[in-house]
Amino acid sequence: MASSRKLQRSKRAPTDLVPRVAGRLREIIEPGDRLIVGLSGGVDSVVLLDMLSRIAQRRRFVLAALHVNHQISPNAGRWATFCRAACRARGIPLRVVRVTVKGGDSLEAAARGARYDALLAQRADYVVLAHNQDDQAETLLLQLLRGAGVKGLAAMPLVSSKRLTVSRQKNAPHALHLTPRILRPLLDVPRAEIEAYARRRKLEWIEDESNAEIYFLRNFLRHEVLPQIARRFPAYRTTLARSAGHFAEASKLLDELAGQDGAEYFCNGALQVAGLRKLSRARARNLLRCFLAGHGVIMPNADRLEEALRQSLTAKDDAGLRVDLGSCELRRFAQALHVVEKMPGPSSKFSRVWRGERKLVLPELGGVLTMAKGRGTAISLAKLQAKPVTLRVRRGGERLRPDCRRPRRSLKNLLQEAGVPPWLRDRLPLLFCGSALVWVPGIGIACEFQATSGEVSVAPQWKAS
Repeated sequence: MASSRKLQRSKRAPTDLVPRVAGRLREIIEPGDRLIVGLSGGVDSVVLLDMLSRIAQRRRFVLAALHVNHQISPNAGRWATFCRAACRARGIPLRVVRVTVKGGDSLEAAARGARYDALLAQRADYVVLAHNQDDQAETLLLQLLRGAGVKGLAAMPLVSSKRLTVSRQKNAPHALHLTPRILRPLLDVPRAEIEAYARRRKLEWIEDESNAEIYFLRNFLRHEVLPQIARRFPAYRTTLARSAGHFAEASKLLDELAGQDGAEYFCNGALQVAGLRKLSRARARNLLRCFLAGHGVIMPNADRLEEALRQSLTAKDDAGLRVDLGSCELRRFAQALHVVEKMPGPSSKFSRVWRGERKLVLPELGGVLTMAKGRGTAISLAKLQAKPVTLRVRRGGERLRPDCRRPRRSLKNLLQEAGVPPWLRDRLPLLFCGSALVWVPGIGIACEFQATSGEVSVAPQWKAS
């Protein structure tokens, strides 16, 4: 059951964390930066909120908070109410976001994923989280037990770089957007010092009843394993944090090596297969891992990564390579690897009528079509007005003659010659006048509809969102 708590008195001499945190922020935060605290209502996040509220005016950054309601605990509503009161008392804007946690092998992992999605969707320079030195030690041990690689064993950094995430794949092989950086200013602070600060400031917080459930792996380590380790290795928090730092340094070196190995082979968000072929197996895996990480892909396990590498190197060019990566797929086209988001294709019956609009938003295809009027070097407006104009998708059998010096050809062959990846071909808006195909993005305008010099014309342009 949730409850408000105050810590009992401790014999430990209090230390003021505010100057330490302020000094750390001074090296990272610029005046005017927007910071959002991930506020769960637990002691760590309440202490972080309290400290940042005391620092914000002096450091001249904009502070707000976000509470994620996972809708799992029966006390979730009370926690949101508590967070509202805590922010109101400090004059800090709060946003409460409800998320739906999908079932799966790990409720803990699903809740964490939903929480991070909500946090990283915010408009901010930094999302500030209250992870501490105890959390770092727990994370390192968890990653060891899961058989993580060097990057996973680096655990949590003080500041993460802005993460590139794959957005919808439309008429460009990769569309990426930036998310806020994650900042953890308490990462080198033991939980005991955070609790001492809370006691001295007479803070209150809520207690999540699930924190006592040793069914969850992190709680099992926290309540059953780490107390035993502490009896023999009382400084384990510091030493494990040091190890995480060593792994982080090694991970950075591996990233630099991948950057050197792939420098000539990264092009427009794709990775040329030739770059993998020239490397040893270990370096090829490292390059592929770096490529996937650059697209925000959740890293596959060692077996799946090895299988992805094997197929990338051995599949025939026309084999239609598709390796499942969760929400994305690894595809190969024209001797290059692409990360493509899974998304349902448009209905073959899709059709939109053009009535002279300058802009048409086509969410079914994931983009915007503009039709700019001008003169010459585009589609003849007079010919286009002879019959109803519609936008459709490819259904098979379409033919086009974009070059007046050559015969009409199948759209399938034209798309192949133009190097349009297969997963994009069925999402292109095709412009028809009556039953005649007039224009295809990236291919051109049918010869019989091309405007003469000085003739009133309309120039279509397709742009994915």
